[in-house]
Amino acid sequence: MKYRVIVSFLVALFVSFTCLLPAQGATVVTDAKADVVIQDMANAFKRNDKKRLTALLPQAKGHPLEAWAAYWELKARLDEASSQEIRAFFTKFEGSYQEDRLRNDWLLLLGSRRDWTTLESEYPHYRMRDDRELRCYFLTVEFIQKGPQVGKMVADEVRRNWMGMREADDGCTLAADRLYDAKFFTALDIWRKARLMVEHTRPVTARNAVQIVAPQVAPMVKDIHNNATQFLAKNIAAPQKVRQELVVMALVRVASQDPDVAAKLMRTKWQPYLTTEERHWVWGVIGRQSAMRLDDDALDHYARVAHDKDLNDDMLAWKVRAALRAGNTPKWSLVESAIHAMSPDARKEPAWIYWYARALLSHKKITPAIQQEANALLESIAGVKGFYEQLALEELGRKVSTPSKPPAPTAEELEVAKRNPSLQRALYAIAMGLRAEGVREWNYGTNLVNAQGQSGLMTDRELLAAAQLACEHQVWDRCINTSERTRAVIDVEQRFPMPFKDAVLQRTRSINLDPAYVYGLIRQESRFVMDAKSHVGASGLMQVMPATARWTARKIGLNGFTPDQITDRDTNIAIGTGYLKLVLDSFEGSLPLAAAAYNAGPSRSRRWRAPNDGTGPVVEGAIWAENVPFNETRDYVKKVLSNTTNYAALITGQPQSLKARLGMVGPRDKSAPEENLELP
Repeated sequence: MKYRVIVSFLVALFVSFTCLLPAQGATVVTDAKADVVIQDMANAFKRNDKKRLTALLPQAKGHPLEAWAAYWELKARLDEASSQEIRAFFTKFEGSYQEDRLRNDWLLLLGSRRDWTTLESEYPHYRMRDDRELRCYFLTVEFIQKGPQVGKMVADEVRRNWMGMREADDGCTLAADRLYDAKFFTALDIWRKARLMVEHTRPVTARNAVQIVAPQVAPMVKDIHNNATQFLAKNIAAPQKVRQELVVMALVRVASQDPDVAAKLMRTKWQPYLTTEERHWVWGVIGRQSAMRLDDDALDHYARVAHDKDLNDDMLAWKVRAALRAGNTPKWSLVESAIHAMSPDARKEPAWIYWYARALLSHKKITPAIQQEANALLESIAGVKGFYEQLALEELGRKVSTPSKPPAPTAEELEVAKRNPSLQRALYAIAMGLRAEGVREWNYGTNLVNAQGQSGLMTDRELLAAAQLACEHQVWDRCINTSERTRAVIDVEQRFPMPFKDAVLQRTRSINLDPAYVYGLIRQESRFVMDAKSHVGASGLMQVMPATARWTARKIGLNGFTPDQITDRDTNIAIGTGYLKLVLDSFEGSLPLAAAAYNAGPSRSRRWRAPNDGTGPVVEGAIWAENVPFNETRDYVKKVLSNTTNYAALITGQPQSLKARLGMVGPRDKSAPEENLELP
């Protein structure tokens, strides 16, 4: 019933505006039956039920989400649709997300069909420009037409796109093949792609790369993936250089499963048979995999690499992490040299700017020039918006405070946001329960095009107004994400909203839990979407797993709990905060350890805290967080602690310290009680 009320309100909003898309027509359907049609079509699209979509489409005419209905119907049969139908869709829904989305789909189809003439003529009308495979198709057209004069530019961009893609694709693989034939890609470019894909368990993508440079051995990639150790024991029939690369791929595969075994194979047999670059790459993979396991010998493996230039950015990043946690005092010289060897783009990341500045400040003799360089680096990122930005601020001697609030959006600015067709459709779709579609359309309307629907960015004022519109409709995730995109101004209250404040404050007071920490965690877990559900089954504001919810309900004395209650706001807050408090107590009050445990499980957080025999150095909380092996959890811990610091500044009105919240992390205090170690 609540959903119908929201939908009715949004429909009324649509009726009141005169700026609806031309394709929407003069009449807006307002009865609930029309909404059901749209829901049915969304479900039919997921099932790829073409007949059902075509049958229902006439009933969607005039609905605020007619553009979605038309998109689903045509997308489902795009491979058989005529160009006239497709262009008619573009005309009818001109300027909409759906027009651009279908154009993206069609251009990919044209690329797979090698229809370069049509692709070239249609690509300039494509506004999103965020599809790497499609970009590779267009770069292929550029290269075919203009030849060697654009070869280097095309090769550089294709290389970046292709190396960043893990799933098998046609567009960038085709471009790499053409550029290799024209000698703008080297064999090493191709083999490095194959090595990366083998390490990341993408055998099909690896095989596609090998097909370019050595098609006769491409089938062997499957053997390497299935049993690399067995493959290395075979007599590989291939030219020497190809045989060496296959050995490298097999050693990389072994290292991804057990770096100790790969290290032994290198020392006892394979090292003499490989080139310097190949040896360095294998040792770089062994070093990275060892660092990700938090092994003490990771830096020993990296020490076998004489030239850091032979390592990629990811290998160098893990070398930095290993050097940071190599004892109570980091090996700052290795931190400095590894970051210095990264690509220019990687060195721009706030993490490496911060740690490079810290490495400079660790010199035994700090000259005025060194101090000036370090300070300039820290100042370049210092601020309140993120983890390393806040740490840089503190390194410069300033705490995290709430910036002055910018002027609120004017009535005129809000009116522009309200009249934005993409934002209108997005709010309507989200209210109907079509959250995925609504989020995509909202992101398009705020991230990929400006307020006029043209390729480009919204201004900060336009973003603040759009964010405010989402806040007013309590679509908190879009409110936050849109506000975060402002560049020169920051509205902290908008970026860090506090819905359900009374419920959260009452609950946290009753169990002696910091409300800023709870808000910092909820903001990262669900963005305050009450019915949020993760791919692993966690639910609600605090994203609690069913088994964890049942266990916690018993622990906190919540009688009569049933799984269907987990999306109830107060129940979810009670169980989530109750579990968080138990986790925090189990980790002696360490916020970063508890955040990692909440995300990845207590057993993993304990293992990351004290690897191997339970002994280890005592390191800064920031160093520990940077060494969390899971990318998702590492990002999560940093964001939760950064969020917490901003929320604390908002709640208290006082400057805050992220460093104090991170504290120091070392082996478990043996004198601490071992209660709650059975945490799920």
